[in-house]
Amino acid sequence: MSRHSVTTRDLRTMFDVLDEARHDDGEEFPPRSLLRGLGRLIPCDVAGFDEVDNPTRRYLHLQEELYAGDYGDDPHVEAYWRWRHQHPHCRLADQACGRLPVAQNLDYQSAREIRDQAFYTEYLKPVVNTLFVMLPSAPGRIRTYNFSRETSRRFSERDRLVLEMLRPHLYTVYREAALRRQAPVRLTVRELDVMRAVADGLGTAAIARQFVVAPSTVRKHLENTFRKLGVSSRTAAVARLFPEPEAGT
Repeated sequence: MSRHSVTTRDLRTMFDVLDEARHDDGEEFPPRSLLRGLGRLIPCDVAGFDEVDNPTRRYLHLQEELYAGDYGDDPHVEAYWRWRHQHPHCRLADQACGRLPVAQNLDYQSAREIRDQAFYTEYLKPVVNTLFVMLPSAPGRIRTYNFSRETSRRFSERDRLVLEMLRPHLYTVYREAALRRQAPVRLTVRELDVMRAVADGLGTAAIARQFVVAPSTVRKHLENTFRKLGVSSRTAAVARLFPEPEAGT
């Protein structure tokens, strides 16, 4: 068996990880058991999941499992947005809608180049190398499972292959969990129309012009929708109503 192959034991573990996640009835989204299982498959110091909305610079979902090291305080989010342009994978991910192959930091830069950047000293440190598997997402969204090491040791081709094989199944688990947590909500036809316009990126004034109503009427529809959905922002309402807009649609 070549060093680029997965073993029978790997395949059994992959199946068990997916099965456990599909039967995870916990409240956390996506299922926390999936991240923990992936951390068993991919040797790392810390495993994470994050879903970021680039236009609003908001983390919609953020999970982390620590296996080694001491990561101390929460990530410096401001530093992430200030310096992320230095990270080649971030730049590529912005336009990819989840279609990038599984990759690691050391595919793009040497460990010395990474440590010399402000992105490392102000945000990444002590992480040197991270392996990324992206899931399909709508434009403007980045949805990623990631596995990090404090050393410059590369992830193996076996690790990359495992995640490439798992990627479509990770996405299926994500979508199934999203549907399970979406309780039915009764909105009026006009409230749905307004929310579809919001999902298309229109602001209050543009929506008012589209439906030939006053901006205050649009705001009232949004207020009623937020109350029914139990959310407090347009981004959260769109994510709640339309949990998985397909990439490229």
